[in-house]
Amino acid sequence: MDTLRGLQTFVRAVELGSLSAVARELGTTQPTVSKTVAALEQELGVRLLQRSTTHLAPTEQGRRFYERARRVLEEYGEAVADARGLSETPAGLLRVAAPVSVGVLRLNRLVQEFLALHPQVEVELILNDRYVDLVEEGMDLALRIGANLPPNAVARRVAISPRGLVASREYLARHAPILSPGDTAAHDYLRFAWAGDTYTLHGPGGETAVLRGDGRYRINNSLGIRESFLLGSGIGLAPAWLVQDLVDEGRLQWILPQWRASAHELYLLYPARRYLPVRTRALLEFLSERLPLLPGLEPPGLELSGLELSGLEPPGLELPGSEPPPG
Repeated sequence: MDTLRGLQTFVRAVELGSLSAVARELGTTQPTVSKTVAALEQELGVRLLQRSTTHLAPTEQGRRFYERARRVLEEYGEAVADARGLSETPAGLLRVAAPVSVGVLRLNRLVQEFLALHPQVEVELILNDRYVDLVEEGMDLALRIGANLPPNAVARRVAISPRGLVASREYLARHAPILSPGDTAAHDYLRFAWAGDTYTLHGPGGETAVLRGDGRYRINNSLGIRESFLLGSGIGLAPAWLVQDLVDEGRLQWILPQWRASAHELYLLYPARRYLPVRTRALLEFLSERLPLLPGLEPPGLELSGLELSGLEPPGLELPGSEPPPG
């Protein structure tokens, strides 16, 4: 059989949810489309679609095969465009994953700017705090905070964000001053629900302080933490990407600015494959350039508040993904 035609027909069947719709799109008949999909299933030795008179859906094997088949067709299309000298214009669909808070606060606006620059590109931005498998879930690019990188992706470190204690000016005006790390014990501490009871700050001259984060309120979302700071609910440890704009506006204030926790590192991940579509490369380069310019973010390798950062590769270094360490 014509395998390429079979892949194209199957992919459109999944996307349109109807063999008749595929037939109309291709200018052929529904029985012809059905025979093409059946021939592909026979070649593979698996059932790809569950069919009934009213419903069409991929099987579990079909769903996994669809993601890979779609990418094969995309790469084929890119290769054809390249051979014809047409591949320099980014075009097509990009699926991008990111954590909810950084996606809402920082990435969303950048994606809008990218779309304005490239009118032939579509972007589907998926915001989810769980780690997604780029290949399994059909993602072209992912923004990730932290260095626990998957084995089937390539990671480019694009920015770092310092972390420190922060609170609203109103809260600080109503409570005892914080002049040293030990003074934090007398204050309500806002923390993420999954965070431990202690946290570590690094100060001038290599000093280290291990502090308890005691408080009555815990929440599992960064946007909720951000709002709670504004409500004057307490002090807390926050990355600058989450709160720097509010600090610049005078609504929040850094506490003990010479004391910092370990910085957040931001990575852009893409599937580890040899051929990267033009549209993916365009967004990768755009975000690599623009993310470090956002409030609370800096290029990798810089010093933060006089503290020497160790273990940071040169900016833009691309690393193969590795299994996250235990725990």
